[in-house]
Amino acid sequence: MKIAFGENPRRVYGVEQKKMPCTRMGVAGVLREWLQRAKNYMEKKEKFADEPEKQPEYDIRLEPLVPVLKRVIPLRAHAHRADDVATAVRICEEFGLDMSWEHATEGHRIAKWIAEKGIPAVWGPSLSNRGKWEMRELGYDTPKVMYDAGVKFAIQTDAVGSTVRFLPICAALSVKEGLPYDYALKAITIVPAEIIGVADRVGSIEKGKDADLRLLSGDPLEYATKVEKVIIDGELAHSR
Repeated sequence: MKIAFGENPRRVYGVEQKKMPCTRMGVAGVLREWLQRAKNYMEKKEKFADEPEKQPEYDIRLEPLVPVLKRVIPLRAHAHRADDVATAVRICEEFGLDMSWEHATEGHRIAKWIAEKGIPAVWGPSLSNRGKWEMRELGYDTPKVMYDAGVKFAIQTDAVGSTVRFLPICAALSVKEGLPYDYALKAITIVPAEIIGVADRVGSIEKGKDADLRLLSGDPLEYATKVEKVIIDGELAHSR
């Protein structure tokens, strides 16, 4: 379940729609309010599970938060700044939720704290300009700092922000700034699969996993490397 902090919700609600939440405090307040509503809704459903007439009316806005509260799915917190993710962490601890930090632009600022909390990060996009003030510290040295601190993190392109085919380039530029090569490769394969909970199917070449493979002409992180073949579910999907 995605939640957003920082400039995005402040711009959309505060500037464009001129309503709450137009401040960082407002963002935290709205999130707390809806989680508490969902918690009350969930607990009432459970309390009167055998008494249908006392069940709360089905609420399509609250239902999606029930699996979050039950820790079936995590919250994925969109946040560039360290103080924003600190707010997300406090709220998740208050409600006993699992979460990951999406973007982690200021991951270097609180790497040790995030590592101690056991919160995974998904760093990026990095092949973009610093389009917002909260991205002013964007740099390829952040992955190395997080690695040294023991943070479990993956590398992303944000898909529409920078297309996924540039993922190996982002990893390679992180290696250039000190991130160990082996971890950079894991950060675009097995680690993201672990973070989103599908490592039993994809992310590495192992017996029993989905036979989704690509055969390359050389180093996976080398820009000039070509994709020779792509195999999906054991079937040849592409060949040069």
